[in-house]
Amino acid sequence: MNITVKLFATFRAGRFDIESRTYAEGTTVGDVVRELNLSEKELGIMLVNSRHVKLDHRLEEGDTLSLFPLLGGG
Repeated sequence: MNITVKLFATFRAGRFDIESRTYAEGTTVGDVVRELNLSEKELGIMLVNSRHVKLDHRLEEGDTLSLFPLLGGG
C-alpha cells in the first residue's frame, strides 16, 4: 500500500521532507518509526490524515503519516 510520510524539524536531518513509500498491509505507525530509525523517546506528535494516533495505529492505503519530534522552548 502507498503511504505518504512527512517528517518535520530534526527528523528531516539526513532523511527527507515528504516521500511516498510502499508498505505491506498491516503496517503500523510504530513499524514506520522503527524503519526510519527514529527514537520513540523523541516522538512528539504523530498524525494520520491530520488526526492524532498512537504507535499501534494500523495504516491504510493512501494515508498520510506526519511525524513531529518533541519541541522545546519557552
